[in-house]
Amino acid sequence: MKSASGWDAKAWLVWAWLAGTVLLCVGGCASKPGESAAGPEMFTASDEPEARKRARIRMELAIGYFEQGQTAVALDELKQVILADPNFPDAYNLRGLIYMRLNDMRQAEDSFRRAVALNPRDPNAQHNFGWLQCQQARYDEAMRSFEQAMANPLYAERAKTLMAQGLCQARAGRKEDAERSLSRSYELDAANPVTGYNLANLLFQRGEFQRSQFYIRRLNNTDLANAETLWLGIKVERRMNDSVAMRQLGEQLKKRYPQSRESRSWDRGTFDE
Repeated sequence: MKSASGWDAKAWLVWAWLAGTVLLCVGGCASKPGESAAGPEMFTASDEPEARKRARIRMELAIGYFEQGQTAVALDELKQVILADPNFPDAYNLRGLIYMRLNDMRQAEDSFRRAVALNPRDPNAQHNFGWLQCQQARYDEAMRSFEQAMANPLYAERAKTLMAQGLCQARAGRKEDAERSLSRSYELDAANPVTGYNLANLLFQRGEFQRSQFYIRRLNNTDLANAETLWLGIKVERRMNDSVAMRQLGEQLKKRYPQSRESRSWDRGTFDE
């Protein structure tokens, strides 16, 4: 199903979620309560008060439950975290992720706003807030959140935020901006399948088949290839008049994903659906 901009929302959203677009940082990301964004020092373990230590123990439990999909238990643990330390920004960041998973966007936004207010320098919370805003089609706000995340010189996940920014720009119909963001992300992390697939797809839509071929071939030559990437590869090779490569990809598609929508399209020869 395509959006009004023609972008295949299903493809990028599924890939993005599988790649862990949302980010969580616990420990070393929080500033001292009340510290400004311009403050020169980070909150470290030696500065940690007893209440924060107790909260952090419960926080680790909450993260474990969240990763196991036990959202109700994770929320219960977070209540204890916030009770022990109401100014623990990581707790609100995780709470926002949980409510996003539960599709409660109002509670998710309240949580991310609180996390950002407590620690404006935390790029993880800014990234997650931007992703939420993108899901709500608040694209300009999302771009500002992503840019604020990447403004932190110590931020180690810049490639992932550039990827999310590119996906959001594509969803908004800003495909040239999306290509630039995804290209920058690819330079930093060429192994990310989300970036590779979506960059190849954008180039294919623009008719730049040779450049698209470069990215999709690299992805399809890894263990991360799936029915969608193989199908895009087939369409690219068809445009490049490479019948041998096209047939090889088709054989892989039939063998590995015989029940997929893409496999049925291959059988019918409907390449432009």
